[in-house]
Amino acid sequence: MNIPAVIVRKRCRNGIGLPWGADPCLGCDSTDQVKPPVYTGFMDWQAFWLTIRLAFTVTLLLLLLGFPLAYWIAFSRWRWKFLVEAVVALPIVLPPTVLGFYVLLALGQHGAIGRWWQSMTGHTLAFTFTGVVIGSVLYSFPFAVQPFATALASVDSRLLAASDVLGVSKFQTFWRVLVPLSVSGLVTGVALSFAHTMGEFGVVLMVGGNIPGVTRTLSINIYDQVQNLNYAAANTTALVLVAIAFILLSLVYSLNRKFWSLGPRQI
Repeated sequence: MNIPAVIVRKRCRNGIGLPWGADPCLGCDSTDQVKPPVYTGFMDWQAFWLTIRLAFTVTLLLLLLGFPLAYWIAFSRWRWKFLVEAVVALPIVLPPTVLGFYVLLALGQHGAIGRWWQSMTGHTLAFTFTGVVIGSVLYSFPFAVQPFATALASVDSRLLAASDVLGVSKFQTFWRVLVPLSVSGLVTGVALSFAHTMGEFGVVLMVGGNIPGVTRTLSINIYDQVQNLNYAAANTTALVLVAIAFILLSLVYSLNRKFWSLGPRQI
């Protein structure tokens, strides 16, 4: 697998990746070397919009994939269900570099997924936006599934039984009873998934590298700015992430207070 410039920081524009410590001019002209990124202002808006796009994509996928799994976790009576729950929770305790390393192996040209994707498209998933999306979905999975499952499991089973006795189909019960009563967990899972994806660093760097306009996110941009001793720009970008996280969490706590106060008030 060719190693991109963002990992080794030595590469030519012709696409030849070089190992760390190798001559950066090997295989290219001296005028064809990649120059370090130059930021014209305190904020890298290209990285900002890429991060927003990544967060929205990952959050949507987590909602589509995580909610059915959360439903199964909440209501399944399989005795070995705890193994699935442990696998889902692994990204919480695993170092991001460990998860990123194995995802990189799977998506690279020597991995099964990477080889299949390369046979279909002509290139591997590693060091692409699609690859970063896959890695981010895996890394943020517990931040969506666990709030979803907790909210679903907290729904009063008597309400579900009453719906069944009244002859309401399971599909209608799901949409008219289960989902409305689980909105607080859905909001929490969506907000945490979005905020967590916005701040990802290790998995994104391992799987996608630091390619401008493709995989360079705000967190990687902060790292670059600090490496270049550009603390003012790093501080500006960091404050943006802090503000987004604070707004999202405030929204979650505010909405959850409203949801829990919808019940009958005591006189």
